[in-house]
Amino acid sequence: MTQNDATAVVWYRKAAEQGDAEAQWHLGQMFDDGRGVSRDDTKAAEWYRKAAEQGNARAQHNLGLMYASGRGVSLDLAEAAEWYRKAAEQGHVKAQNNLGSMYDNGFGVPKDNVKAAEFYHKAAELGDAEAQYKLCQMYESGHGVPQDDVKAAEWCRKAAEQRHREAQNNLGQMYANGRGVPQDDVKAAEWYRKAAERWYAEAQNNLGQMYASGRGVLRDDEKAVEWFCRATRRGCAEAQEDVGLMYASGRGVPQDDEKAAEWCRMAAVQRYAAAQFNLGVMYEKGRGVARDDEKAAEWYRKAA
Repeated sequence: MTQNDATAVVWYRKAAEQGDAEAQWHLGQMFDDGRGVSRDDTKAAEWYRKAAEQGNARAQHNLGLMYASGRGVSLDLAEAAEWYRKAAEQGHVKAQNNLGSMYDNGFGVPKDNVKAAEFYHKAAELGDAEAQYKLCQMYESGHGVPQDDVKAAEWCRKAAEQRHREAQNNLGQMYANGRGVPQDDVKAAEWYRKAAERWYAEAQNNLGQMYASGRGVLRDDEKAVEWFCRATRRGCAEAQEDVGLMYASGRGVPQDDEKAAEWCRMAAVQRYAAAQFNLGVMYEKGRGVARDDEKAAEWYRKAA
């Protein structure tokens, strides 16, 4: 708690108690963040409400967040949606995205993909990266909008250029598969790398697969293993399976069936079907584990 924050609270409180909506919102923020005062969710919600009832869009949005999380107020998704709506109607970007998400998931409002896309579109047009990515997903799936891979790629690129990690990875996949954009492995690898360097596990695994196959980059088994291992630190089951395959084949690491089985098992217990099947094969053939037909059948059954 700094002296400047404590002083700010004094002045915000004076103005807030005189009914100044902007000061009420600021005071709510100070209680919300514990700046200049002890953190107090109940008081934060009280001051947000005072400002929200005067039409302050930022306070309306924040009060929606409080209701959505049950902080300072009782959890009430319908009430959260109403406050998001009030803020969204005033052009508050995050509220538009959040209201879109409520319609997308049927939280606090009836599920409605068309309305979800409508609110995502409002926020996306105003530059919200999360809404741009959600709109990309809507166009990819055809939920709430006509299916259109080209538009999906356009919105995905907008989010990716704002360093949205999921969008960067998704744009890489679109280039890898030629979906909505011309097929281009080099660009796929570039976008995977952007997300991978920001610790997005799926992108790390995807970049590892590019190195393992020599698609878009020079084939390099050691770099493939390096990226697979980075992804495993985030619990990525597919990457665990890929590390196992590298040990099984001796690519990028010394050949080691026992380690292959260990990595395969890590992925299998996460219900990754390919790993479950491969672990069944290892038990059937006695590779890296003692041969055991019953365990082989058990893992085959789980993979099915």
